[in-house]
Amino acid sequence: MDFFNDHKKLFSTALAFFLFLTLIICIFPALNNQKVYKPLPGSKPLTEEESRGKEIFIREGCVACHTQQVRNVDMDQVFGSRPSLAVDYARNRRQNFFQNTATLMGTERTGPDLTNIGSRQPSTDWQYSHLFNPRSVVPESVMPSYKWLFLIKERPDPGDKEVNVPDSFKKGIKGQIVPSADARDLVAYLLSLKQVELPKSIPSREFLYKKDEKKAVGSTGSDNLPDGEALFATNCATCHQASGEGVPGSFPPLKEDKVVLGENLELYVTIIMKGYNGLAPQYGEMPAVGTNANFKPEDVAALINHERTSWGNNGKKVTAEEVKAIMDKIK
Repeated sequence: MDFFNDHKKLFSTALAFFLFLTLIICIFPALNNQKVYKPLPGSKPLTEEESRGKEIFIREGCVACHTQQVRNVDMDQVFGSRPSLAVDYARNRRQNFFQNTATLMGTERTGPDLTNIGSRQPSTDWQYSHLFNPRSVVPESVMPSYKWLFLIKERPDPGDKEVNVPDSFKKGIKGQIVPSADARDLVAYLLSLKQVELPKSIPSREFLYKKDEKKAVGSTGSDNLPDGEALFATNCATCHQASGEGVPGSFPPLKEDKVVLGENLELYVTIIMKGYNGLAPQYGEMPAVGTNANFKPEDVAALINHERTSWGNNGKKVTAEEVKAIMDKIK
């Protein structure tokens, strides 16, 4: 029984046993997981610019208000097409030896989740306007302005991108607003946040308490189309606004718009699927919303019908067949 009376032997043995259990229970399984755990096919590592943007995201405290996790409840479906899985974070790495912050899942949703923001809001112009002053694109936003990430130049240098914001948000500013290197890196990181589609071999969890999807009747009275109003709210309203009046000086209105009410359906579908830059520099460039969101002909038809029959517009409805013929042509 001398063992229990010898504190050196007792504590040395306890320490050795603790280290042994740590290796068996924690370290070895973790190392094995690193070998087995592979990123999803189609996922991409952060570029150097995006990595710097992630550091700025942390530095500016964005993680305090924004999460990066889609829970498997119906209310989170607006943030991603499926609930998040552990494999979604397989590419994350420590910032450095002293700083982990590899996975910025967050705990608060004062602002919306950013898991899929690169697909939900792929417009660079919108992201810059939102950073400069969130109220310029989302009037009810409580997010602080990050004006210090921008420069005011009398004459922008070649390659500079001017930030279009309404005149009411330019009070006291003499010159052109251009993003700094930090702003460009931060936006690059935000646009890299895209939910990767799961391989067919990996079943996706369903959202709990899932509600029945709304359906709208197509123009023929027989074709069932998705809810065009919901598609607009998810993919278009942040720029063109729920009122269809856009943001003066930043994003054009759809109310009484010539393209929306016009007869050139091919141009209309092409803008939705491939984006548009024909209104620069008055308005920002529109990204390829339809392609980024993997729109089907039924989605595009429902969106067009919503825009043509809302805000006082009285345009001709279209069918999914008409849209499909154009989408096949412009591929």
